[in-house]
Amino acid sequence: MANQLPFAFDVPSVSELTLQIKSTLENKFRDILVEGEISNVNQSRNGHYYFTVKDDDAQLPCVIWRSTASRTGVELRDGQQVVLGGDIQLYAPHGRYQMIVSLVQQAGVGKLQQKFEELKLKLEKEGLFDAAFKKPLPSFPFRIGVITSSTGAAFHDIRSTFEQRWPVATLYLHHASVQGLHAARELVQALNYFANRPDPVDLIIIGRGGGSLEDLWPFNEEIVARAIFESPIPIVSAVGHEVDYSISDFVADARAATPTQAVVIAAPDVNELRYQIDDHTATLEATLQQKIQYYRDYVHRLAHSHALLVVQEKLKFFKNRVENSSEKLHSRIRMLLAAKSSVFSKKEYNFQRISPDQTIKNYSARVENLSEKLRNRFEKLLSERSTALQKQVSDLAKLNPKAPLERGFTRILQNGKWIRSANDFSDEKSLEIEWKDGRKVLKE
Repeated sequence: MANQLPFAFDVPSVSELTLQIKSTLENKFRDILVEGEISNVNQSRNGHYYFTVKDDDAQLPCVIWRSTASRTGVELRDGQQVVLGGDIQLYAPHGRYQMIVSLVQQAGVGKLQQKFEELKLKLEKEGLFDAAFKKPLPSFPFRIGVITSSTGAAFHDIRSTFEQRWPVATLYLHHASVQGLHAARELVQALNYFANRPDPVDLIIIGRGGGSLEDLWPFNEEIVARAIFESPIPIVSAVGHEVDYSISDFVADARAATPTQAVVIAAPDVNELRYQIDDHTATLEATLQQKIQYYRDYVHRLAHSHALLVVQEKLKFFKNRVENSSEKLHSRIRMLLAAKSSVFSKKEYNFQRISPDQTIKNYSARVENLSEKLRNRFEKLLSERSTALQKQVSDLAKLNPKAPLERGFTRILQNGKWIRSANDFSDEKSLEIEWKDGRKVLKE
């Protein structure tokens, strides 16, 4: 040891090394689940629970804070087989890591199945599964919200199926964890996001691929079921495989066995629509051709019927009568117009001889002259009145009792009265001095 050379690089202290370990542990192991047997349960005076969860080969120290325990209503006892959810935390002063527990569930599918049946019965009694509340799916949705994991296979299946069946749709993915401690809350947040968008989507698909009952459990949470029921937008639930049912399947407006089937339920097949359009187009063309041919034959029969020929002769007779009468009418109108035009020209000549234009011009010149005189008189009177007004304003300014104050003088008042003479001043009364910008009271 005496001959050992010193290190050529910085060596971290225990605190620094512990801090690095703490950062690695707490960032890596967040929102985790673990199953084991509870032992050494101890409740502190503050209400916190300290215990150990273990199996045959290892054990993990755990703590449940009092607020979490009171909120979840947990009852811990030694020997319980449980599933715990929470975060790993390192307590640096002791160099000891522990799990901060926020979720406690009885281990085993039987317990989860019991909770599933209890919640299903409760919501069914409340009417959340009633068909009367199911919203109809739009026939041609163009804006579709998808709530699932952005890293899972479910969204890939949904997107590829839409590209094949209904490529005109625009998908809006909102990522949400589909399993784990915080999955239910994230699903509710995603549903609220689409419900409150200013530009709402036409339809929502919520789901994931298949899995165990534990994996699918977020879709059996009551908060998720109620958020689906309260959504103003139609929802297709696509959770699990054909043999898996979740609470969200019962509450949603439609249930799909798989994410791929959700697309089949939610949107039409564009190729099938093309076939239908072609069929309808061909049927329409055939019907129109039949109708056109029918009416063409009908018109042809009418055109060669005896009754139509009689009508045509009558129309020709009355047409000639109308043309003759029209020509006579036009001739009569031209004669009347010529006569009236001659009378009008004569009256126009007589009117020009006695035209009052000159008289109007004379009176107009006189009115203009009088207007000019009136305007000059008004301006002179206005100038005289303005001069008189300015003189009165100047006289008033000289009489203004505030004018001396503006020039720097002061004024003494007693009882609000201006003391103009020494004889009016009283030594026994308080006095008030007034300047131009204010007053000040002086007391003995």
